[in-house]
Amino acid sequence: MNNVDLDKEVKRLVHLNRYEKGYVCPVDILMQLDYLSKNDYENWRFSRVDYLEKVCKINLRKRTRINKLIKKYSTDLGLKESWTAYNKYGKGVKQLLRFSKSGKQAIENAYSTHFIDKDRISVLKNNKASM
Repeated sequence: MNNVDLDKEVKRLVHLNRYEKGYVCPVDILMQLDYLSKNDYENWRFSRVDYLEKVCKINLRKRTRINKLIKKYSTDLGLKESWTAYNKYGKGVKQLLRFSKSGKQAIENAYSTHFIDKDRISVLKNNKASM
């Protein structure tokens, strides 16, 4: 996918996730773009993979571009940033998972920051409660 198509698709997915879930999450977008499989995601969550980027099917440049686009489009929509901890699934001591090989804080924060639409979440909760 070229950069123009990638930009359009990321923008579409940001709007879609905001509408359907009330938040935007970089990991969800990577899965929706088919750059991260559900199986690879689960392996990472159970700490069978050292870091998430190891199993992403795109290069560093594209991953960086996607994270920047997610932040740009989410900010344009007025969504609120919210850092989210990704801990290892399963039994035992909770272990914070890594997204990148380097473990640099800026990269880790880019992946672990969700963008929240509190108004949309309220609407979704009310719709669910009335069912």
